[in-house]
Formats: sequence, structure tokens, C-alpha cells
Amino acid sequence: MRGATATRLQVYWSSVSRRKVSKGSACEAPSSPQCFRRKADESIYICEWTMSRTGSDVTFDLFFNQSSTYSSNEKKFGGFKETSAQINEEVLIKHRPIDIWVVVHEGKSSCMSAKRSVELRQTVKYEAPQNISISWAKNNLSLSWRAIEKHPALAEIRFQRVEHPTELWENRTINTTMDSSVYQLTVVNLLKDTAYRVQIRHRSNLARNPLWSDWTPVVIVPAELEQKPEVTMTTRLTNGTRKVILTWKPMPHAAAVTEVKYLLMDTQSLHGCPCMRRTSEINSNKHTTYVSYSAVNITVMAKNAAGFSPPEIIQVSAKPDVDLKACDKLVLDDKTLKKKKTCHELYKLQDGDSRPENVITLTARMKKKEREEIRKTIQDYVRYLYFEHICDDRKPRTIKMCLFYQKEGVPLSEPQHFTPFETQTSVSLSWKWIPSVAQQSFLTHYSLCIVKISSQDEPTECHNVSASLTKYHLENLTPGAKYNISLAGVSRIGEGPRATVTINTLPEKPASVLWSLSLLILFFLISTVCTCILKRIKDKIFPPVPTPVIPDFTPYQPETQEMLEGKEEVHELTLCQLRPEGKCVIEDAEETIIFRREWDDDIDEDLENERGDSRMSGGTSDECLGPGSTDQALRSCREGEMTDLDNEISMLIYRNGLVFDVKVDSP
Repeated sequence: MRGATATRLQVYWSSVSRRKVSKGSACEAPSSPQCFRRKADESIYICEWTMSRTGSDVTFDLFFNQSSTYSSNEKKFGGFKETSAQINEEVLIKHRPIDIWVVVHEGKSSCMSAKRSVELRQTVKYEAPQNISISWAKNNLSLSWRAIEKHPALAEIRFQRVEHPTELWENRTINTTMDSSVYQLTVVNLLKDTAYRVQIRHRSNLARNPLWSDWTPVVIVPAELEQKPEVTMTTRLTNGTRKVILTWKPMPHAAAVTEVKYLLMDTQSLHGCPCMRRTSEINSNKHTTYVSYSAVNITVMAKNAAGFSPPEIIQVSAKPDVDLKACDKLVLDDKTLKKKKTCHELYKLQDGDSRPENVITLTARMKKKEREEIRKTIQDYVRYLYFEHICDDRKPRTIKMCLFYQKEGVPLSEPQHFTPFETQTSVSLSWKWIPSVAQQSFLTHYSLCIVKISSQDEPTECHNVSASLTKYHLENLTPGAKYNISLAGVSRIGEGPRATVTINTLPEKPASVLWSLSLLILFFLISTVCTCILKRIKDKIFPPVPTPVIPDFTPYQPETQEMLEGKEEVHELTLCQLRPEGKCVIEDAEETIIFRREWDDDIDEDLENERGDSRMSGGTSDECLGPGSTDQALRSCREGEMTDLDNEISMLIYRNGLVFDVKVDSP
């Protein structure tokens, strides 16, 4: 160290206590120098000063003097081209205060800085904080960086909101804490959804003359990534491989003021099954990946300078295949497992969950002993979903899917919810599958047995029902009978417990009631049809009577006004029959036709004249009774003998000026 320092520095001992420095017009005095160590245990001192301009013709001389009385103790280190110098502690006086200053030579001019008195051993100046890590905890900002010494330091923080660049910086002085050679501090009461500009400097807490370090460059602290990415997934099947396209929305602006990256990883790549793939780190909001037919979890996280967002886990379920077959026993032999670029996965199936869990992965890269240890974890009587994958052009591709049992047994449980729906002569049965955890093997079929319960021994009838069915219909049962029905699952190993139900078929209904109801319905239908037919026949045989046509006529004009004003009313009409014996016969009251009508005013006078004429001819041989003697005539006619009437009765019916002739033959 001493030799290196000697070659790097030129040390001069001067016998003059004070040097006279000439000052030219073009000379600029530098600032007073500061000499310090970066750590308390370092042996190299660094001296720094500032000057606004430097050049090839500018050199600096650094002077140390332990006392202002004796000039013999002055030391000079000269010929520096930069505004800093490194000096070994062996050539310096460290335990007493000394004066230090700088002389600048620019051309023929020289300028001296002001002197500074300092005790070098107690002067420590840390480097500016480096590798700063930032994170949010609610509204508190946590900062950490590499520790300079093994004891805490004092730090000064100043910050400003990015959205308000004109506002003043706010300063806070905080003591740091130590954790694994890292300084840590927390700035409280900030806004986690706001971006900040931050600068840090620190100094020693143990040195008697600590100097503040330089400020760090401005650090942009983005807002916290509070929300997980909103991911949309689309998948496409392509020859044993699924192409998965993921897209998501950008992060909020305050969280993305610095660069935002997205980390993607999947469970298959982490296990190296079948292709080795590292975690993807991308800058865009779209990514395309390829997965096999087995269940895969894809994790998407956003990352900025302040930390990570909550992870968004995309669950890509196993490709559904309703026609899965049972695996053969050779899928896990050593020859199959040693195939290069192959991967074998076993998922333990759980009831009520379509996502396989507890995956067991076997690859050709594993050693034989490791594979044997993993195979021991495969449980007996447990159903597994087996996949075999290969890595094809750096893309996983599934070449085999089947159901696997390490060892099979008889079912432990009966079919669930065994329910009958009976009628008179049949019954419909329904049930649910035996839980896969209780099957312990592949079901070959169901055994369905039925026996009639009676005083006599009845034979048991059994049926084999497909293992894929959950419904069955039994017919040809006896109405009103009692039956015992049982159902059990059957595997290659044997038959499991039976689910039993007892049914009573419905009794047979009386035939008379059914016949009566049927006849009533039939009669109603026939009556309706006949009514429609008769109505049509009637309309054809008996057409409707046409309305008579009344011709126009000239009404009778009375000769005098008295005749015009006269009215005539006809209340009764008496029909007389001419008899050879000259007797008048009045028919029974039922055959007496009395017509009471009111005639229109325009023909009243004509009817009055006709009555006058009939009164004048009252001395004829015809026997007629007036209205006043109707009752007397009826009594006299009933007392006489009634004879058959052979003559026709001519009746004249008057109504509204119309005359109808009606001829009635006597009985």
C-alpha cells in the first residue's frame, strides 16, 4: 500500500511555514477540501473539493499542516488533475486536528482555497445509498439498501409527488434499522396510490465528525399494484396440445410511471413436464403459451419498482373426455417410464370437484430410485386420471389418457338415492353413481333384483344394468302387489353393498267406472255430431219461408172530414158455421178464436162502415151470437148433443190489412 501511494503521490516537505500564492486575473479559487474515510476501519482517506472549471492545464496541490506555528510540519501532495485525491493514512496525522487546503494552478496563475481544520480519524462519509428497494405497506413506504457498516445509520429522505412537480420537497430524518447487512426505514403517512420522487442520503451514528453522503439520484416510486391483472383466456385444441392465449388490461397510470413487467409461470413447466421452461417475463399485455391436456394452473403477476401485484391464477381444467378407458397395467413399468422426452402424470380424482388434485409426476430424467420412491406414494383402491405427454417442438403434447387403479377391490358403498316411482303394473327406478372414492375399482355393471312379497315363496328376478345408466324401468308387475327391489354395483373383483326399497303397485280400478266414463264421452261425441248433421238436413228439407212482398196501394180517401176522424177498433171476431138445421154451434173455448187487434188510424172508418152493414143484415137465417151473449151461447151449445162436423170451416184472419184463407178439415 505504501509503495502504491508513493508512486501515485508526490510528497514534498517544505521548510516554509506559509507559502505565498500569486493570483492572476484568470484564476478561480476552489472550495475548501474535505478529507474523510468511507468507513471507520478503512486506511485510505479521500479528499474532495469543487471547482467550476477544469482543463488540461489545471493542476491541484493538496496541503496538510498539523499546526499553524511550525512550518516544518506542512505536507504537500501535488500534481492532481481531478478534484479529488486518495491518500494513505500512514503519511497523515490522524489523531490531532490539522489544517487542509488546496492550491490550483491554471497557466501562470495560482489560487488557494480557504483552510479547513479537521481531525481525520473522526471524519467518516458514507457512499450514497445504492441498490435501493422500495415497497408499500398500506400507506407506508418501506425503503432498504446495502448497509455500509455493522451498526445503524441516520438517513434523510426527501420526496415529492410526481403529479405535482412544482410543489416543494418534503424532508424527513429517520434512524435506520439493520437486517442482514441491510439498512431499512419506513416513511409513514404517504398515499400508496400516488407516485413519488424520492432521494436519500445517510451518515454514521458512531463517528464524532460524520459527514452526510451525497444524495442519491432521484428514485421514482410508483404506486402500489393493489389489483391483480384481469386476465381473459381462450384455448384451442391442436393435435394433443392446447394453445392458450392470455390477454389482460394495463395497470393504472400511477402504478405504471416506471416500467411494468408481467411474470407468467405454469405448474407443468415448474415440474419440467414434459418441456423445461423458465418463468416468462414480458412487457406487453398479451401472451401465448401451450399446455397439454392435463390440468394446468397459469399464474400471471404484474411487477413494478414497488413490488408485485396479487397473483391471478388461471385454472385450465383437464380436457373432458367422457369415453375414458381403463389403463393397462404396463403404463408405469420401467420401460415406459424410461422413454426420453416423456412425462407421466397421475391426478387423484376427488368427488364434487372437476379439478384433479395431488398430482404425481414421473419423468425420464428422474433416477430409478427416485421413481421408485414416487411410485410408492400411489395408493391402492384409489382412482387416478393418467396422462402421458411428450415434448414436441418445445410444446407439450398429450398422447394418452385413461383411468388407473394401482389395485382394485369391491365397492364400499351402495348406489346413492335409490328412488322408485310405481304405477299399477310397472315401476321406474333412478339412482346416483357410487362415489368414486368408494368404488375402489371399475364398475362392470349394476345388479338389479326384484322379488314379490307374498305368503308363497316367489322367485327372485335379477337384471344386469349398464354401469353408465342411472335409470331403469320394470314392467309386467301385478297391480296392488308388494315388491322388494335391490341394487348393487359390481366390479371385476365382486359385488358391493345393496340399496333396497319396498314398493306397492297401485290397485286396479273398477271396470264399470271406466266403462261409464267411456260411454259418457262417446255419447257426448255422437250427440254433437248428430246435431250438426240434422241441422244441415233441416236447412235443406225445410228452407226458410220468404218474406211476403207488399205492393204499394193508394189509401182510401174519405169523402168527409167526419169519416177521416172516425176510428174503428176490432176487439173480437165471431166465426159462424152454416148448418142445415139452422142452429148455431159455438166451438169449445179451446176452438174459439178471439182476435183482439188495434187497427191503424187510416182504416178505422172503413171498419166502422162494415159493422153497420152487418147489423142491417141481422135477420138472416144464420145464427150468430154477439159479444154480449157469448157465455149464454156456450152454455146452450154444451147442453145439446155434439155432432161431427163434415163441413170446412172458413176462417178469415185480419192483421194489419192482410187477409189469409185457412182451411181446416173437421175431424
